[in-house]
Amino acid sequence: MSKVVVVTSGKGGVGKTTSTAALGAALALSGKNVVVVDFDVGLRNLDLVMGAERRVVYDLINVAQGNAKLHQALIKDKRIETLSLLAASQTRDKDALSEKGLARVIKELRGQFDWIICDSPAGIERGAVMAMRHADAAVIVTNPEVSSVRDSDRIIGLLDAKTERAAKGELVEKHLLITRFDPARAGRGDMLRVEDVMDILSVPLLGIIPESDQVLRASNLGQPVTLANPLSAPARAYADAARRLIGESVAMNVPHDRFNLINKIFGGRAA
Repeated sequence: MSKVVVVTSGKGGVGKTTSTAALGAALALSGKNVVVVDFDVGLRNLDLVMGAERRVVYDLINVAQGNAKLHQALIKDKRIETLSLLAASQTRDKDALSEKGLARVIKELRGQFDWIICDSPAGIERGAVMAMRHADAAVIVTNPEVSSVRDSDRIIGLLDAKTERAAKGELVEKHLLITRFDPARAGRGDMLRVEDVMDILSVPLLGIIPESDQVLRASNLGQPVTLANPLSAPARAYADAARRLIGESVAMNVPHDRFNLINKIFGGRAA
């Protein structure tokens, strides 16, 4: 059965696009048939991170409006056979994406892929709501800072109110992904601790991505960090997060205070 996952946040610049690419690549490397979909209509950055910007001919809007077939718009990754990209439009705005057209595209994608990873625009406006509309699960990306966490809390409210599952009285499965975490700064009180973020949002922890220049370097190369440098700390953290997303039990690699946090996550059981 296919699964639609929205990668979302209330605040821009927290790492949604890099996380979409990294998680998508990690899932594809595990043998899953994956498509990453850019919902940030008008900006379109996922194709850059995937290294496919020169291969975009048709996009999500073209398919949703019936001006192109899905197979014409899908871009097969040259590095991983089971990974594809559906890019956003750079020349249209979010109002060009209709609910009826989007529903048809998602239905087609479900018929072809195991995992549909949707890169949401930031904020709580129409574009973000459209990106989460058909989600079975959500990866809520946040930095360990007060404003980012507060905005993520608003996104959780939208997931419980504006999705198809919410309309049926069901819940969207939620996962918390903390990015750009620096244990030294957290120790000094310059950013929130992992425990603080978890207490505020009360969402199961999917992973902790450490602050690293490897992420920026990979993006500049047009590669998900899980492919550009698979042995780097952020790549390993994303790979572990992808394994948790598909239901595997993977010990959480917490940069600091590991024993106390694992006790909190697993209720005192050994990791």
